Amino acid sequence: MKAGRHVVVVGGAGGMGIEIARAFAAAGDRITIADLPGDRIEAAAAVLAEMKADGTVIELDIRSVGQCRRAVEQAAAWGQGIDVLVNAAGIWLEGPSAEVAEDEWDRVLDVNLKGAFFMISAAIPHLVRSRGAVVNIASDAGLVGNNGAAVYCASKGGLVLLTKALALELAPQGVRVNAVCPADVATPMLERQAEIYGGGDQDGYRANLLKHYPQGRSARFIRAEEVARLVQFLCEDKAAPITGVALPIDFGVTAGY
Repeated sequence: MKAGRHVVVVGGAGGMGIEIARAFAAAGDRITIADLPGDRIEAAAAVLAEMKADGTVIELDIRSVGQCRRAVEQAAAWGQGIDVLVNAAGIWLEGPSAEVAEDEWDRVLDVNLKGAFFMISAAIPHLVRSRGAVVNIASDAGLVGNNGAAVYCASKGGLVLLTKALALELAPQGVRVNAVCPADVATPMLERQAEIYGGGDQDGYRANLLKHYPQGRSARFIRAEEVARLVQFLCEDKAAPITGVALPIDFGVTAGY
């Protein structure tokens, strides 16, 4: 008999993805982490080993449809099916829209939207068999516009509506599809944002982000483990009535829109 569910975390070697993988592994689930080859995925494998988790890693460039399909079949073969698919891969882009290059547009949409769709598309037969769940990591920028981040907003807004459409399509087959929409999360991705776009003032960049939070002087960034707990909840039996939602986890940033 299989022990625990089989959870596939795409982008699972990133700051948010690894915390999601940790949360499911700590609950006794079997874990497949799919991410780009390199130091990060090796570090993710070490995390699973340190936890003594029943897990594996798969190298994946999510921009390739062929690699998405191969990764799903490889994961399903290892895990004897797929119970949960979490799409946590994502990249950020900001700046004037007049200066966006075609390859920048393609990269953001390929990672944040196209790859998520084709991972789900390939996984549908396995998810139908398990009556499983999908959680897409979208963003507050998929719910409201962010000034200076039109391409990113397009990708995450597309992911939100993709989530809703797939929830309707797959509901008769017992598969639930939801999205989690975090605001700024304290991960290496946020640090890279500050480094690239902070104009030499990383602390000022981070402080400017927090100005949009209603908590005022007590505002802080969301922790990756807080997102992980929400993702985990959405995949539990107690969340059975919840499908097709795009749930903010943002300290109320989007509440006033």
